[in-house]
Amino acid sequence: MMVHTMHRESPDKGLDSGKYVRYTPEQVEALERVYTECPKPSSLRRQQLIRECPILSNIEPKQIKVWFQNRRCREKQRKEAARLQTVNRKLNAMNKLLMEENDRLQKQVSHLVYENGHMKHQIHTASGTTTDNSCESVVVASGQQHQQQNPNPQHLQRDANNPAGLLSIAKEALAEFLSKATGTAVDWVQMIGMKPGPDSIGIVAISRNCSGIAARACGLVSLEPMKVAEILKDRPSWLRDCRSVDTLSVIPAGNGGTIELIYTQMYAPTTLAAARDFWTLRYTTCLEDGSYVVCEGSLSAATGGPTGPPSSNFVRAEMRPSGFLIRPCDGGGSILHIVDHVDLDALSVPEVMRPLYESSKILAQKMTVAALRHVRQIAQETSGEVQYGGGRQPAVLRTFSQRLSRGFNDAVNGFVDDGWSPLGSDGAEDITLMINLSPGKFGGNSFLPSFGSGVLCAKASMLLQNVPPAVLVRFLREHRSEWADYGVDAYAAASLRASPFAVPCARAGGLPSNQVILPLAQTVEHEEFLEVVRLEGHAYSPEDVGLARDMYLLQLCSGVDEDVVGGCAQLVFAPIDESFADDAPLLPSGFRVIPLEPKSTSNNASVNRTLDLASALEGSTRQGGEADPNGCNFRSVLTIAFQFTFDNHTRDNVASMARQYVRNIVGSIQRVALAIAPRPGSSISPISAPTSPEALTLVRWISRSYIVHTGVDLFGSDSQTSGDTLLHQVWSHTDAILCCSMKTNASPIFTFANQTGLDMLETTLVSLQDITLDKTLDEPGRKALCSEFPKIMQQGYAHLPAGVCASSMGRLVSYEQATVWKVLEDDESNHCLAFMFVNWSFV
Repeated sequence: MMVHTMHRESPDKGLDSGKYVRYTPEQVEALERVYTECPKPSSLRRQQLIRECPILSNIEPKQIKVWFQNRRCREKQRKEAARLQTVNRKLNAMNKLLMEENDRLQKQVSHLVYENGHMKHQIHTASGTTTDNSCESVVVASGQQHQQQNPNPQHLQRDANNPAGLLSIAKEALAEFLSKATGTAVDWVQMIGMKPGPDSIGIVAISRNCSGIAARACGLVSLEPMKVAEILKDRPSWLRDCRSVDTLSVIPAGNGGTIELIYTQMYAPTTLAAARDFWTLRYTTCLEDGSYVVCEGSLSAATGGPTGPPSSNFVRAEMRPSGFLIRPCDGGGSILHIVDHVDLDALSVPEVMRPLYESSKILAQKMTVAALRHVRQIAQETSGEVQYGGGRQPAVLRTFSQRLSRGFNDAVNGFVDDGWSPLGSDGAEDITLMINLSPGKFGGNSFLPSFGSGVLCAKASMLLQNVPPAVLVRFLREHRSEWADYGVDAYAAASLRASPFAVPCARAGGLPSNQVILPLAQTVEHEEFLEVVRLEGHAYSPEDVGLARDMYLLQLCSGVDEDVVGGCAQLVFAPIDESFADDAPLLPSGFRVIPLEPKSTSNNASVNRTLDLASALEGSTRQGGEADPNGCNFRSVLTIAFQFTFDNHTRDNVASMARQYVRNIVGSIQRVALAIAPRPGSSISPISAPTSPEALTLVRWISRSYIVHTGVDLFGSDSQTSGDTLLHQVWSHTDAILCCSMKTNASPIFTFANQTGLDMLETTLVSLQDITLDKTLDEPGRKALCSEFPKIMQQGYAHLPAGVCASSMGRLVSYEQATVWKVLEDDESNHCLAFMFVNWSFV
């Protein structure tokens, strides 16, 4: 069948506008060949086409132009139709998923109504009955005793040498898992913020009033069921808390299925509790409707089956029937149901840590949602929807993330079979030191060149009050100079060099280094991102030129979304060299903050009030022990671990340095935590205004100088002259007000900013002095300021035109106008320059 393309001739060619010109198949073929090479040819190219193709000689260049326009339009419509079909398939699948969820909820409602009626009947019957039930109790008790003496005969056959017995266990686990995944075996409650839709993560729910903790997720993925099962069965690739999965036995089952005996070791998230392990049976099979199922449950004396490996350094946890139900979708892809149901033996950990092991929300974020996100990530990478920079393949970048997380977990846990052993303390128990004399395990595919005798790890855990994990980790990432020491960073980076300079012990109090964050990759849901951090080098003295080179860190940041419920926030980094090879050795250090469930506010004796960082630096304090009137009282646990290399002759010095360094970091975090803690009765609040005498004097000078130079009150008719009120007016002014020094021999630095100014620069009062005016203003802004500077010095102020500046994080900020004026002291001498950026916004 031949296809002809029609084009209407232009009326100015002398033809009837209602007639059409038909292109021959040969003409269409020639045009299609050109379109494949160049969909939008220039005028010269179209004329050349007519000259080179005799069959097109009777067609005007304008007609050729219109043909290409129509062809591009058809291509666009085709792509849009394909996109809409894809969205339609997603919506149909999501609609099917929601209808099934609605049916499940209807069954749950019916079941609850029945139970409610049954309980009412029992209460009514019990209130009107006085019958003696002692005989019945004896019968029931004797029956229970008989069951204990004669256990289920099926369990007698469930051993490692009897596949039929294991298949019986597997089928029971499968039935229970399916009842959780699609039925009403567990009372599921949808998590806040998890809204269904074609582009959403899916439906996420947690258990209510069930034994242990459980979470459930349903979602759509554009991969076939077998591929999804293959990805999810490789648990260490997506579950960052998984240390190892050993398959000790594989037994074929019916319908092409398999039964596996699995021993799994999990990392402990903090230094305050032991790690967990599981001894489970995993059953993989296909259902009659074509669905693929992978279910898993613990083997114990109650279930029967073989006994698992001994766990001397682990606490044996129980996995109730859990797993994945993967159903094929019409048109491709899969509907994925995930259920995680565990009992982590919370009674074996300190009471203050038990909420971490009793929270279904934390389980949902760390396991259930993580599995669904990982599959979605792989699906989008496979389809080419994810773009990565730096020429790295997605699998390579994902491997870097896994190695950073795994190395940090190894440091936090310090397992004996990895070569870790404790090092003697200095009498205090706040910091734990461990050494590892097997440094080869840290080097990826190659040994670290200068690991010497081994690796030393200094670690600690602490409880934080009213500190959102996402906010703290974001602050640690963006303001490294608040807690890091340049000398320690230089010492850590020296281990990567083939001939490192001698650094027997890093010197505390090193110069702060500026950092430049270079994005490398991020996950589809933006909950985790990988980046390279460049630390600008300094030299302490001429003989320390080796320290002056720039250093690089590979950094993994996750959990900085404040809206995620039960999310763990983490910042892990490791020094790398400039080559940044795929098998680069990594020695990770970092921070992890895990939220604990809100506790009761009845005991107000231990509640600490908010203390802003500026006030802390000025030496002012607020009294602890005051009750929070609005009940703002939640806790999180922070875990810190830093790793360093050492030689035999430097071990003691490195141990002393590491211990003191981590103590300094703990002190810095305590100070920062007080600054970023939210105010009672609100969400994350801005830092309160500094109340020192110097701050009161400065805002008085700022306000008075503005009136003197411009003749206008900075605050209009509502201006107040009292110190505290004036300070509040400057601090809460809607425009960004900043002050910078008037140095002649150095780049001006900012010395003060109100709350709006700090928001614009994306910084804090402490980090403000690290920001220079030159790096904030763009080139037109600097030129405008230089041209107006004589006017500012002569008449006291000037207005700069609209422009663009940059925040401390490199984000562009536009403003409509900037006013600059001299700030005069009481004796009329120049103190600084004040800037007011009007109507600013991030670009």
